[in-house]
Amino acid sequence: MSARTVRRARRATVPVWERRPLTDRSKRLLLDGDVHGRYAGRNESEAGYRLTAALALACSQPGRRWTPADFHEALLYSPTAGGWWARKLRERKGGEYAETKLTAILHKARRFADTHGTITGRQDATEHVVEIRRVIESLAWRSRGGGAVDLKNLSARLTLCERSGGTDHTIAVRPLAEAMGCARSTAEQSNGRLEKAGWIVKEAVGRGQNHGTRWRLQVPPAVREFLAGADSGQSLTPHPPLQLESVPDLHTFTDTAALAEVMAHDACHHRAHGTSGARLLACLDPTEGLSPAALHQATTLHRTTISRHLKSLVASGLAREREGLYYLAPELAGPVRLHPDDQALDQAAEQHGTTGTGERRRARHARERTNYQRWLTERTLRHRRPRPRPRLVPEGIVDPTTGELLDERWRGWDTSDPARPVWLTPGAIPLPNQPTPAQAA
Repeated sequence: MSARTVRRARRATVPVWERRPLTDRSKRLLLDGDVHGRYAGRNESEAGYRLTAALALACSQPGRRWTPADFHEALLYSPTAGGWWARKLRERKGGEYAETKLTAILHKARRFADTHGTITGRQDATEHVVEIRRVIESLAWRSRGGGAVDLKNLSARLTLCERSGGTDHTIAVRPLAEAMGCARSTAEQSNGRLEKAGWIVKEAVGRGQNHGTRWRLQVPPAVREFLAGADSGQSLTPHPPLQLESVPDLHTFTDTAALAEVMAHDACHHRAHGTSGARLLACLDPTEGLSPAALHQATTLHRTTISRHLKSLVASGLAREREGLYYLAPELAGPVRLHPDDQALDQAAEQHGTTGTGERRRARHARERTNYQRWLTERTLRHRRPRPRPRLVPEGIVDPTTGELLDERWRGWDTSDPARPVWLTPGAIPLPNQPTPAQAA
Protein backbone atom coordinates (compact mmCIF):
# COMPACT_ATOMS: atom_id res chain seq x y z
CA MET A 1 0.00 0.00 0.00
CA SER A 2 1.39 3.36 -1.01
CA ALA A 3 1.77 6.38 1.28
CA ARG A 4 -0.88 8.26 -0.73
CA THR A 5 -3.41 5.47 -0.14
CA VAL A 6 -2.65 5.50 3.58
CA ARG A 7 -3.18 9.27 3.80
CA ARG A 8 -6.48 8.96 1.88
CA ALA A 9 -7.68 6.21 4.25
CA ARG A 10 -6.78 8.30 7.30
CA ARG A 11 -8.57 11.31 5.84
CA ALA A 12 -11.70 9.23 5.28
CA THR A 13 -11.81 8.06 8.89
CA VAL A 14 -11.80 11.59 10.34
CA PRO A 15 -15.38 12.55 11.33
CA VAL A 16 -17.11 15.36 9.50
CA TRP A 17 -17.57 17.32 12.70
CA GLU A 18 -13.77 17.45 13.08
CA ARG A 19 -12.94 18.27 9.45
CA ARG A 20 -15.65 20.97 9.13
CA PRO A 21 -15.88 22.77 12.46
CA LEU A 22 -19.01 24.55 13.59
CA THR A 23 -19.26 28.26 14.13
CA ASP A 24 -17.98 29.53 17.46
CA ARG A 25 -21.49 30.01 18.84
CA SER A 26 -22.63 26.52 17.78
CA LYS A 27 -19.43 25.01 19.11
CA ARG A 28 -20.01 26.62 22.51
CA LEU A 29 -23.57 25.35 22.45
CA LEU A 30 -22.33 21.81 21.78
CA LEU A 31 -19.50 21.82 24.31
CA ASP A 32 -20.95 23.98 27.10
CA GLY A 33 -24.70 23.46 26.62
CA ASP A 34 -27.47 26.04 26.81
CA VAL A 35 -25.75 28.29 29.34
CA HIS A 36 -27.90 31.36 28.64
CA GLY A 37 -31.24 29.53 28.55
CA ARG A 38 -32.09 30.42 24.95
CA TYR A 39 -33.75 27.06 24.35
CA ALA A 40 -35.61 26.69 27.62
CA GLY A 41 -38.97 24.95 27.43
CA ARG A 42 -41.92 24.17 29.64
CA ASN A 43 -40.12 21.13 31.02
CA GLU A 44 -36.77 19.39 30.83
CA SER A 45 -37.73 17.19 27.89
CA GLU A 46 -38.86 20.12 25.73
CA ALA A 47 -35.70 22.10 26.54
CA GLY A 48 -33.53 19.13 25.55
CA TYR A 49 -35.38 18.63 22.28
CA ARG A 50 -35.03 22.32 21.39
CA LEU A 51 -31.32 22.24 22.13
CA THR A 52 -30.85 19.12 20.00
CA ALA A 53 -32.87 20.61 17.13
CA ALA A 54 -30.75 23.79 17.23
CA LEU A 55 -27.57 21.73 17.03
CA ALA A 56 -29.05 19.69 14.16
CA LEU A 57 -29.84 22.89 12.23
CA ALA A 58 -26.30 24.16 12.82
CA CYS A 59 -24.95 20.88 11.44
CA SER A 60 -27.24 21.00 8.37
CA GLN A 61 -26.14 24.32 6.88
CA PRO A 62 -24.70 24.23 3.34
CA GLY A 63 -21.04 23.31 3.38
CA ARG A 64 -21.34 21.70 6.80
CA ARG A 65 -23.62 18.71 6.28
CA TRP A 66 -23.07 16.14 8.99
CA THR A 67 -23.93 12.51 8.49
CA PRO A 68 -26.15 10.75 11.04
CA ALA A 69 -23.11 8.82 12.30
CA ASP A 70 -21.25 12.10 13.00
CA PHE A 71 -24.30 13.49 14.79
CA HIS A 72 -24.56 10.35 16.92
CA GLU A 73 -20.84 10.49 17.70
CA ALA A 74 -21.00 14.12 18.85
CA LEU A 75 -24.12 13.84 21.02
CA LEU A 76 -24.50 10.19 22.07
CA TYR A 77 -20.98 8.83 22.32
CA SER A 78 -19.06 11.96 23.41
CA PRO A 79 -19.25 13.66 26.84
CA THR A 80 -20.53 16.95 25.40
CA ALA A 81 -22.82 19.13 27.48
CA GLY A 82 -25.10 19.71 24.51
CA GLY A 83 -25.84 16.00 24.19
CA TRP A 84 -27.25 15.43 27.67
CA TRP A 85 -30.79 14.93 26.36
CA ALA A 86 -29.66 12.42 23.72
CA ARG A 87 -27.66 10.39 26.24
CA LYS A 88 -30.54 10.46 28.69
CA LEU A 89 -32.80 9.20 25.92
CA ARG A 90 -30.35 6.36 25.25
CA GLU A 91 -30.39 5.37 28.92
CA ARG A 92 -34.17 5.25 29.07
CA LYS A 93 -35.08 3.70 25.70
CA GLY A 94 -31.92 2.17 24.34
CA GLY A 95 -29.26 3.11 21.83
CA GLU A 96 -31.20 2.06 18.72
CA TYR A 97 -34.19 4.25 19.63
CA ALA A 98 -31.93 7.23 20.44
CA GLU A 99 -30.05 6.92 17.13
CA THR A 100 -33.33 6.71 15.18
CA LYS A 101 -34.66 9.80 17.00
CA LEU A 102 -31.50 11.84 16.35
CA THR A 103 -31.49 10.81 12.69
CA ALA A 104 -35.08 12.00 12.29
CA ILE A 105 -34.23 15.35 13.94
CA LEU A 106 -31.20 15.77 11.66
CA HIS A 107 -33.23 15.03 8.50
CA LYS A 108 -35.93 17.47 9.60
CA ALA A 109 -33.32 20.17 10.18
CA ARG A 110 -31.78 19.44 6.77
CA ARG A 111 -35.16 19.89 5.04
CA PHE A 112 -35.66 23.16 6.93
CA ALA A 113 -32.21 24.41 5.89
CA ASP A 114 -32.85 23.49 2.25
CA THR A 115 -36.16 25.35 2.27
CA HIS A 116 -35.20 28.50 4.20
CA GLY A 117 -31.63 28.99 3.05
CA THR A 118 -28.59 29.70 5.14
CA ILE A 119 -29.24 31.53 8.43
CA THR A 120 -26.12 32.02 10.50
CA GLY A 121 -27.28 34.71 12.90
CA ARG A 122 -29.64 37.55 13.69
CA GLN A 123 -28.20 39.72 10.90
CA ASP A 124 -29.16 37.18 8.22
CA ALA A 125 -32.65 36.86 9.66
CA THR A 126 -33.07 40.65 9.73
CA GLU A 127 -31.97 40.89 6.11
CA HIS A 128 -34.55 38.25 5.22
CA VAL A 129 -37.28 40.33 6.89
CA VAL A 130 -36.10 43.42 5.00
CA GLU A 131 -36.27 41.49 1.73
CA ILE A 132 -39.87 40.45 2.44
CA ARG A 133 -40.72 44.07 3.27
CA ARG A 134 -39.31 45.23 -0.08
CA VAL A 135 -41.40 42.67 -1.93
CA ILE A 136 -44.57 43.69 -0.09
CA GLU A 137 -43.94 47.37 -0.72
CA SER A 138 -43.27 46.77 -4.43
CA LEU A 139 -46.79 45.40 -4.89
CA ALA A 140 -49.92 47.47 -5.13
CA TRP A 141 -52.60 46.03 -2.86
CA ARG A 142 -56.09 46.70 -4.14
CA SER A 143 -58.74 47.66 -1.61
CA ARG A 144 -61.38 45.54 -3.28
CA GLY A 145 -61.06 41.93 -2.18
CA GLY A 146 -59.39 42.71 1.14
CA GLY A 147 -55.99 43.71 -0.23
CA ALA A 148 -55.75 46.83 1.93
CA VAL A 149 -56.57 44.88 5.10
CA ASP A 150 -54.03 42.22 4.13
CA LEU A 151 -51.42 44.96 3.75
CA LYS A 152 -52.13 46.13 7.30
CA ASN A 153 -51.87 42.55 8.49
CA LEU A 154 -48.47 42.08 6.87
CA SER A 155 -47.28 45.47 8.15
CA ALA A 156 -48.11 44.48 11.72
CA ARG A 157 -46.35 41.14 11.27
CA LEU A 158 -43.26 42.78 9.78
CA THR A 159 -42.95 45.00 12.85
CA LEU A 160 -43.24 41.94 15.07
CA CYS A 161 -40.66 40.03 13.01
CA GLU A 162 -38.17 42.90 13.27
CA ARG A 163 -38.50 42.83 17.05
CA SER A 164 -38.11 39.05 17.26
CA GLY A 165 -35.23 38.99 14.78
CA GLY A 166 -36.63 36.49 12.28
CA THR A 167 -39.59 35.48 10.16
CA ASP A 168 -40.99 33.24 12.91
CA HIS A 169 -43.34 35.12 15.24
CA THR A 170 -46.08 34.32 17.72
CA ILE A 171 -49.28 36.32 17.97
CA ALA A 172 -52.93 35.66 18.72
CA VAL A 173 -55.78 36.96 16.61
CA ARG A 174 -57.02 39.56 19.11
CA PRO A 175 -53.64 41.28 19.65
CA LEU A 176 -53.21 41.20 15.88
CA ALA A 177 -56.57 42.90 15.42
CA GLU A 178 -55.57 45.57 17.95
CA ALA A 179 -52.32 46.19 16.07
CA MET A 180 -54.22 46.42 12.78
CA GLY A 181 -56.96 48.63 14.19
CA CYS A 182 -59.82 46.39 13.08
CA ALA A 183 -62.26 43.83 14.43
CA ARG A 184 -61.28 40.30 15.38
CA SER A 185 -63.37 38.78 12.58
CA THR A 186 -61.65 41.05 10.04
CA ALA A 187 -58.22 39.89 11.22
CA GLU A 188 -59.33 36.23 11.04
CA GLN A 189 -60.54 36.64 7.45
CA SER A 190 -57.28 38.35 6.52
CA ASN A 191 -55.29 35.50 8.07
CA GLY A 192 -57.25 33.04 5.97
CA ARG A 193 -56.57 34.93 2.74
CA LEU A 194 -52.85 35.37 3.48
CA GLU A 195 -52.44 31.73 4.51
CA LYS A 196 -54.19 30.57 1.34
CA ALA A 197 -52.02 32.86 -0.79
CA GLY A 198 -48.84 31.59 0.90
CA TRP A 199 -47.71 34.77 2.66
CA ILE A 200 -47.93 33.22 6.14
CA VAL A 201 -47.55 29.62 7.28
CA LYS A 202 -49.12 28.33 10.49
CA GLU A 203 -46.48 26.34 12.37
CA ALA A 204 -48.20 25.69 15.70
CA VAL A 205 -51.66 26.49 17.04
CA GLY A 206 -51.69 28.32 20.33
CA ARG A 207 -53.55 26.48 23.08
CA GLY A 208 -54.21 27.55 26.62
CA GLN A 209 -53.85 30.89 28.32
CA ASN A 210 -51.26 33.38 26.99
CA HIS A 211 -50.22 31.08 24.13
CA GLY A 212 -50.60 32.61 20.67
CA THR A 213 -50.30 30.88 17.33
CA ARG A 214 -46.80 30.58 15.88
CA TRP A 215 -46.53 31.82 12.28
CA ARG A 216 -43.81 32.11 9.68
CA LEU A 217 -43.73 35.01 7.21
CA GLN A 218 -42.54 34.32 3.68
CA VAL A 219 -42.85 35.40 0.04
CA PRO A 220 -45.13 33.04 -1.93
CA PRO A 221 -43.43 31.21 -4.81
CA ALA A 222 -46.07 32.56 -7.23
CA VAL A 223 -45.17 36.15 -6.26
CA ARG A 224 -41.45 35.43 -6.69
CA GLU A 225 -42.09 34.06 -10.18
CA PHE A 226 -44.26 37.06 -11.00
CA LEU A 227 -41.61 39.54 -9.86
CA ALA A 228 -38.85 37.65 -11.69
CA GLY A 229 -40.92 37.61 -14.88
CA ALA A 230 -41.70 41.31 -14.54
CA ASP A 231 -38.00 42.11 -14.14
CA SER A 232 -37.15 40.06 -17.23
CA GLY A 233 -39.81 41.80 -19.31
CA GLN A 234 -42.28 38.92 -19.59
CA SER A 235 -45.99 39.67 -19.64
CA LEU A 236 -47.53 37.87 -16.69
CA THR A 237 -50.97 38.19 -15.16
CA PRO A 238 -50.78 38.71 -11.39
CA HIS A 239 -53.16 37.07 -8.98
CA PRO A 240 -55.71 39.46 -7.44
CA PRO A 241 -55.61 41.52 -5.30
CA LEU A 242 -51.93 42.04 -6.24
CA GLN A 243 -50.61 44.03 -9.13
CA LEU A 244 -47.08 45.19 -9.80
CA GLU A 245 -46.98 48.86 -10.68
CA SER A 246 -44.17 50.64 -12.52
CA VAL A 247 -43.58 53.39 -9.98
CA PRO A 248 -40.98 55.97 -11.08
CA ASP A 249 -40.12 57.25 -7.59
CA LEU A 250 -39.40 55.28 -4.47
CA HIS A 251 -41.42 57.76 -2.42
CA THR A 252 -44.58 56.62 -4.15
CA PHE A 253 -44.32 53.20 -2.56
CA THR A 254 -46.45 52.52 0.49
CA ASP A 255 -44.14 52.59 3.50
CA THR A 256 -45.25 49.59 5.57
CA ALA A 257 -43.29 50.76 8.62
CA ALA A 258 -45.09 54.12 8.50
CA LEU A 259 -48.41 52.37 7.93
CA ALA A 260 -47.88 50.23 11.03
CA GLU A 261 -47.32 53.38 13.09
CA VAL A 262 -50.72 54.98 12.40
CA MET A 263 -53.13 52.25 11.26
CA ALA A 264 -54.20 51.29 14.80
CA HIS A 265 -54.90 54.87 15.94
CA ASP A 266 -58.44 56.11 16.46
CA ALA A 267 -57.88 58.70 13.72
CA CYS A 268 -57.61 55.84 11.19
CA HIS A 269 -60.80 54.12 12.29
CA HIS A 270 -63.13 53.22 9.42
CA ARG A 271 -65.54 55.97 10.55
CA ALA A 272 -62.70 58.52 10.39
CA HIS A 273 -59.90 58.46 7.80
CA GLY A 274 -59.99 54.69 7.54
CA THR A 275 -57.49 52.32 5.96
CA SER A 276 -57.29 54.41 2.79
CA GLY A 277 -56.35 57.50 4.77
CA ALA A 278 -53.65 55.57 6.64
CA ARG A 279 -52.21 54.28 3.36
CA LEU A 280 -52.12 57.81 1.92
CA LEU A 281 -50.36 59.09 5.06
CA ALA A 282 -47.79 56.32 4.67
CA CYS A 283 -47.10 57.51 1.11
CA LEU A 284 -46.79 61.24 1.80
CA ASP A 285 -43.47 62.95 2.42
CA PRO A 286 -42.89 66.20 4.37
CA THR A 287 -40.54 67.70 1.76
CA GLU A 288 -41.42 66.12 -1.60
CA GLY A 289 -44.97 66.68 -2.72
CA LEU A 290 -46.99 64.00 -4.49
CA SER A 291 -49.80 64.46 -6.94
CA PRO A 292 -53.05 62.47 -6.80
CA ALA A 293 -51.89 60.59 -9.92
CA ALA A 294 -48.72 59.41 -8.14
CA LEU A 295 -50.74 58.37 -5.11
CA HIS A 296 -53.10 56.42 -7.37
CA GLN A 297 -50.09 54.70 -8.90
CA ALA A 298 -48.81 53.71 -5.46
CA THR A 299 -52.07 52.62 -3.81
CA THR A 300 -54.35 51.75 -6.81
CA LEU A 301 -57.13 53.62 -5.00
CA HIS A 302 -59.79 55.26 -7.16
CA ARG A 303 -59.11 58.90 -8.00
CA THR A 304 -62.34 60.05 -6.29
CA THR A 305 -61.41 58.08 -3.17
CA ILE A 306 -57.97 59.67 -3.14
CA SER A 307 -59.41 63.15 -3.63
CA ARG A 308 -61.96 62.69 -0.83
CA HIS A 309 -59.44 61.35 1.67
CA LEU A 310 -56.83 63.98 0.82
CA LYS A 311 -59.36 66.74 1.50
CA SER A 312 -60.24 65.09 4.80
CA LEU A 313 -56.56 64.75 5.79
CA VAL A 314 -55.92 68.40 4.95
CA ALA A 315 -58.99 69.48 6.96
CA SER A 316 -57.75 67.44 9.97
CA GLY A 317 -54.28 69.02 9.77
CA LEU A 318 -52.51 65.76 8.95
CA ALA A 319 -51.52 66.83 5.40
CA ARG A 320 -50.70 70.04 3.51
CA GLU A 321 -51.65 71.04 -0.05
CA ARG A 322 -49.46 73.33 -2.16
CA GLU A 323 -50.08 73.96 -5.85
CA GLY A 324 -51.75 70.62 -6.44
CA LEU A 325 -49.15 68.62 -4.54
CA TYR A 326 -49.71 67.07 -1.14
CA TYR A 327 -47.20 66.94 1.72
CA LEU A 328 -47.11 65.31 5.12
CA ALA A 329 -47.88 67.69 7.98
CA PRO A 330 -44.78 68.95 9.81
CA GLU A 331 -46.18 67.61 13.10
CA LEU A 332 -45.97 64.07 11.70
CA ALA A 333 -42.53 64.43 10.14
CA GLY A 334 -39.83 62.27 11.64
CA PRO A 335 -36.60 60.44 10.83
CA VAL A 336 -38.53 57.80 8.86
CA ARG A 337 -40.84 60.24 7.05
CA LEU A 338 -43.72 59.58 9.44
CA HIS A 339 -43.55 59.99 13.19
CA PRO A 340 -46.98 59.72 14.83
CA ASP A 341 -47.83 62.77 16.90
CA ASP A 342 -50.38 61.90 19.56
CA GLN A 343 -51.79 65.41 19.83
CA ALA A 344 -52.41 65.80 16.09
CA LEU A 345 -53.89 62.32 15.70
CA ASP A 346 -56.05 62.66 18.82
CA GLN A 347 -57.39 65.95 17.51
CA ALA A 348 -58.27 64.31 14.18
CA ALA A 349 -60.01 61.43 15.98
CA GLU A 350 -61.99 63.86 18.14
CA GLN A 351 -62.99 65.79 15.05
CA HIS A 352 -64.50 62.63 13.51
CA GLY A 353 -65.96 61.28 16.77
CA THR A 354 -63.84 58.13 16.97
CA THR A 355 -61.96 58.91 20.18
CA GLY A 356 -61.74 55.87 22.44
CA THR A 357 -62.60 53.20 19.85
CA GLY A 358 -59.24 51.48 20.25
CA GLU A 359 -59.53 51.47 24.05
CA ARG A 360 -63.05 50.03 23.85
CA ARG A 361 -61.82 47.37 21.44
CA ARG A 362 -59.02 46.35 23.81
CA ALA A 363 -61.46 46.23 26.75
CA ARG A 364 -63.85 44.07 24.73
CA HIS A 365 -61.07 41.69 23.80
CA ALA A 366 -60.01 41.47 27.46
CA ARG A 367 -63.58 40.56 28.45
CA GLU A 368 -63.74 37.94 25.70
CA ARG A 369 -60.48 36.37 26.87
CA THR A 370 -61.72 36.34 30.48
CA ASN A 371 -65.03 34.75 29.52
CA TYR A 372 -63.27 32.17 27.38
CA GLN A 373 -60.91 31.20 30.19
CA ARG A 374 -63.88 30.95 32.57
CA TRP A 375 -65.69 28.71 30.09
CA LEU A 376 -62.61 26.47 29.76
CA THR A 377 -62.36 26.18 33.54
CA GLU A 378 -66.04 25.32 33.94
CA ARG A 379 -65.87 22.75 31.17
CA THR A 380 -62.83 21.13 32.78
CA LEU A 381 -64.60 20.97 36.14
CA ARG A 382 -67.69 19.43 34.54
CA HIS A 383 -65.63 16.70 32.90
CA ARG A 384 -63.61 16.09 36.05
CA ARG A 385 -66.53 15.95 38.49
CA PRO A 386 -65.68 13.32 41.14
CA ARG A 387 -67.79 10.20 41.07
CA PRO A 388 -69.66 9.25 44.28
CA ARG A 389 -67.99 6.52 46.32
CA PRO A 390 -69.81 3.16 46.26
CA ARG A 391 -71.78 2.49 49.47
CA LEU A 392 -71.24 -1.06 50.72
CA VAL A 393 -73.12 -0.64 54.03
CA PRO A 394 -76.84 -0.17 53.34
CA GLU A 395 -78.78 2.54 55.11
CA GLY A 396 -80.62 1.52 58.29
CA ILE A 397 -77.84 -0.69 59.64
CA VAL A 398 -76.79 1.82 62.30
CA ASP A 399 -78.95 4.34 64.11
CA PRO A 400 -77.52 7.75 63.05
CA THR A 401 -78.51 9.33 66.39
CA THR A 402 -77.32 6.82 68.98
CA GLY A 403 -74.92 4.75 66.86
CA GLU A 404 -76.69 1.51 67.91
CA LEU A 405 -76.37 -1.49 65.55
CA LEU A 406 -79.83 -2.34 64.20
CA ASP A 407 -78.91 -5.37 62.06
CA GLU A 408 -77.28 -8.25 63.95
CA ARG A 409 -75.79 -9.63 60.81
CA TRP A 410 -73.31 -6.74 60.83
CA ARG A 411 -72.10 -7.36 64.37
CA GLY A 412 -68.32 -7.52 64.41
CA TRP A 413 -67.91 -5.05 61.56
CA ASP A 414 -66.66 -1.46 61.77
CA THR A 415 -69.25 0.45 59.71
CA SER A 416 -68.00 3.96 60.45
CA ASP A 417 -67.03 4.27 56.76
CA PRO A 418 -70.03 3.05 54.70
CA ALA A 419 -67.82 2.69 51.63
CA ARG A 420 -65.20 0.55 53.39
CA PRO A 421 -66.39 -1.64 56.29
CA VAL A 422 -63.60 -3.40 58.27
CA TRP A 423 -63.82 -6.72 60.19
CA LEU A 424 -62.78 -5.95 63.75
CA THR A 425 -61.27 -9.34 64.71
CA PRO A 426 -57.93 -9.74 62.88
CA GLY A 427 -57.48 -13.09 61.16
CA ALA A 428 -61.04 -14.21 61.97
CA ILE A 429 -63.53 -15.29 59.36
CA PRO A 430 -67.11 -13.94 59.52
CA LEU A 431 -69.80 -16.42 60.52
CA PRO A 432 -72.12 -17.84 57.84
CA ASN A 433 -74.96 -15.60 59.01
CA GLN A 434 -72.65 -12.57 58.82
CA PRO A 435 -72.26 -11.82 55.09
CA THR A 436 -69.58 -9.87 53.42
CA PRO A 437 -70.33 -6.20 52.76
CA ALA A 438 -70.86 -6.85 49.05
CA GLN A 439 -73.41 -9.59 49.78
CA ALA A 440 -75.19 -7.47 52.38
CA ALA A 441 -75.45 -4.58 49.96
